[in-house]
Amino acid sequence: MPTPAAAANAYAALAQLRDQSAGLGRDPATQDSGPNFGSVLKDVMTTVTAAGHKSDAQAQAVAMGKANMIDVVTAVAESETAIQALVSVRDKVVAAYEEILRMPI
Repeated sequence: MPTPAAAANAYAALAQLRDQSAGLGRDPATQDSGPNFGSVLKDVMTTVTAAGHKSDAQAQAVAMGKANMIDVVTAVAESETAIQALVSVRDKVVAAYEEILRMPI
């Protein structure tokens, strides 16, 4: 089961992506100088990659007898939650792109 911290991080990343995409239709002169979509996406990918590396490191530590199995399960659950959030965002982006392609010109 994912930890509350991992779930909160995943939802915060999704909320940040939602807020960034909501500002895309505004006048550039009135937009705040927050991070752009590319940098937010890069940060999310870095977080997902770090969660994967953490779960790999925990699994190796258990194999060497240096870690607790509960730590491995927790790290894997955090990684799984992060990946599921990333896949959900990817699906939304693809759906939005397909909707844009269907728009009449």
